[in-house]
Amino acid sequence: MNDKRYHHGNLKEALVEAGLEILGESGLAGLSLRTCAARVGVSHTAPKNHFGTMSGLLTAIAARGYAQLADRMRRDLADDATRRQIRNAAFRGYVDFARAQPALFELMFSGGRTNRDDPALKEGVMACFEILRAASQDLDWDKADLPDAELRAQIMTWSLVHGFAQLALAGKLDKEATKTLGILDIVPDFGFRD
Repeated sequence: MNDKRYHHGNLKEALVEAGLEILGESGLAGLSLRTCAARVGVSHTAPKNHFGTMSGLLTAIAARGYAQLADRMRRDLADDATRRQIRNAAFRGYVDFARAQPALFELMFSGGRTNRDDPALKEGVMACFEILRAASQDLDWDKADLPDAELRAQIMTWSLVHGFAQLALAGKLDKEATKTLGILDIVPDFGFRD
């Protein structure tokens, strides 16, 4: 166990960092207000002053997770990247993030554990969605002429990458024939309309 002691500064931030560490080490089962407080060396009641309940702490951690996911989805992307490059970077980053931080990924998409109306959480979700929106804009596919084609493309894009990430985390892609396949190995090479 990490023996950090909180001395000064932003306790709320220190508790979120502790929560991320504990989540990475022990998963959701090992995470509590009390374990976060112990990790930073404060009273077990101190987290309640910042988060109120466990849901408040989980919401702050999930919001941080979405910010990290968005960063991972944009990593190494040039300002003048094509939509195909944006899509590929987003897909690789999404799956890499899920594999690197499975407990955090699980928390981010778990229903009922976080406050979905939290502004920071909404901002993080929208940042990720905007990346996937950009990656699916003007997709040239069989639904491109429908009135809601952009929405359909966005849902298809997110479903594809999220489904792959979930299958990978569940060990469903660990068989000999599938364990070397990455997300870009299965994504259809959709073109984009000009």
